Amino acid sequence: MTAVLRDVTLRDGLQLTGKVLPTERKVEVVRRLLALGVPELEIGSMARPDLVPPMANTLDLVAALTPEELSRCWLWVATPRHVEKAAAAGVRNFQYCLSVSDAHNRANIGRTAEDSVAAMPAAIRLAQEVGGSIQLCLATSFTCPFDGPVDPERVLAIAADPRTAGAADIVLADTLGQAHPAQVGALVEAVAARTPRRRIVFHGHDTWGMGVANTLAAIAAGAGLVDGSLGGLGGCPFAPGASGNTASEDILFATRPGWFTPATLAGLAGLTEGLLAELDEPNRSRTVEGARSEAEAFEWVVR
Repeated sequence: MTAVLRDVTLRDGLQLTGKVLPTERKVEVVRRLLALGVPELEIGSMARPDLVPPMANTLDLVAALTPEELSRCWLWVATPRHVEKAAAAGVRNFQYCLSVSDAHNRANIGRTAEDSVAAMPAAIRLAQEVGGSIQLCLATSFTCPFDGPVDPERVLAIAADPRTAGAADIVLADTLGQAHPAQVGALVEAVAARTPRRRIVFHGHDTWGMGVANTLAAIAAGAGLVDGSLGGLGGCPFAPGASGNTASEDILFATRPGWFTPATLAGLAGLTEGLLAELDEPNRSRTVEGARSEAEAFEWVVR
């Protein structure tokens, strides 16, 4: 099964940078990624700008994009009010996020997981009223920074809860990057077998070096969409110990979708390097590093 890449640079990728990219620059990144062939993007968050400053101009970015561009973009939301405000701005793809762990959900969203689940039917209704699509995103699907390992049965209970049934997709997030491939594959398979039929999304981090391996395990188990960020940017401000997302370039080099060519990699590498320089962030993509190597006989080297 072939999975689609969603690049989450402009949401998860920017959360810990401490810098607010100008709206115009974010628009450039969106349009460049779409032009290079990246199928789907996550472009921002309705999180409070005082808590997550890099998301402060999210709705300005939405306003600058066309409906066609927005049809390929997702926005992070955590409450029905978030959906309402984002929909009014033109958003049609909503990622409704809650943490499986109560401790992380309180730190991240300020309520229990049950409170978030109870509010989801209203969020689903608001998304459907504008002809939109909404995902159920389950952060800390594997481990919690405060409570430790998360029981898979708790993930499955939320995924099978009738109040979440209106979600078109379900996102399983390895928020801390502590999962391993067998664990990821087992949870994806269980969700596919025991919860309503819908696209399964895997959102991985590379904290323990398992980002690409976990992503491949998720795809093998049935995930249809996988998240990555340019240069491995990312992390949650409310999850101590989390590092960057799995690098989009590394996922693409491993999975080789038909649209991904050496020329595409060259374009992505240039975009990544320019963005990381602006943000004073290191490159964590081994593929970008390899693309700048001395091995000129290899077609993927794009020095």
